[in-house]
Amino acid sequence: MKSLPSLFGGVEAGGTKFNCVIGRSASEITARASFPTTTPEETLANALAFFTREIETQGPIAAIGVACFGPVDLNPHSPRYGYITETPKPDWSNTDVLGAIAGELGVPAAFDTDVNGSALGELTLGAAQGLEDFVYVTIGTGVGAGIFSNRQPIKGSMHPEIGHLLMPHDRERDPFEGACPFHGNCLEGMVAGPSLEKRWGRKAETLPPEHEAWDLQADYLAAMCWNITAAYSPQRIILGGGVMKQAHLFPKIRERFLRVMNGYPCGAAARDPNHYIVPPQLEGHAGEAGAILMAQAVAQEATGTMAV
Repeated sequence: MKSLPSLFGGVEAGGTKFNCVIGRSASEITARASFPTTTPEETLANALAFFTREIETQGPIAAIGVACFGPVDLNPHSPRYGYITETPKPDWSNTDVLGAIAGELGVPAAFDTDVNGSALGELTLGAAQGLEDFVYVTIGTGVGAGIFSNRQPIKGSMHPEIGHLLMPHDRERDPFEGACPFHGNCLEGMVAGPSLEKRWGRKAETLPPEHEAWDLQADYLAAMCWNITAAYSPQRIILGGGVMKQAHLFPKIRERFLRVMNGYPCGAAARDPNHYIVPPQLEGHAGEAGAILMAQAVAQEATGTMAV
């Protein structure tokens, strides 16, 4: 049986930064690079340069996985498969991310949302290990969710867009109109990092734990968790992304979630919010781990061989 090269490439293409890795497995990374998400031309050139350089040094890769911010086209039969479609990120609409990286390298490639990549990493190595059904939500530059059922991501005519759920909005308490260019005060428009900065005039990470921002944030995220629970009944909800690095948010969200649930019989998992609404275990490496796992799967599918 012919063996594959033992190295795989992965890209976590986020709205704030690109993380690029090469490794033998999701837990054995041999090289990584991270750089800001600027223009498509500059950012994709940086990614391609990283892989070209490392391949020259380490040897060929069997495949690459690209987990990308979106919205993205996930239909492999579409002429725009691997593209970012219409996105609030300036200059990135209609960008062929997959072609600019995997197409140039000429290797088999897998493409998915950045949050599905992170969810896959957590399923295999992190907070979703042993589960069949869970939801991973990232709250950062935007808000996205990877919804896994029977250990597989849910995909319809496009990927789920939890970030654009319409939320309860008490305008007397919170007069902010929201920052989403499509919907104004949808979930992403109220809780994403750029929304917090627009609302409070400073970046989220500079707001102290006692700032009023966090009580509002917890209210919106508890409502989101309830909507996810009512719609999908997962075994766990994992909240990641840069905004969720505020550890003090989790007790606030759990307490408000129980209040919103109001005793409704929604399954045993949700009745224990300390183990139901949790942070990621892989911290900032879930997306790159998922991208490597995607690459391994597509390499084996493409050739019917096992990596060595």
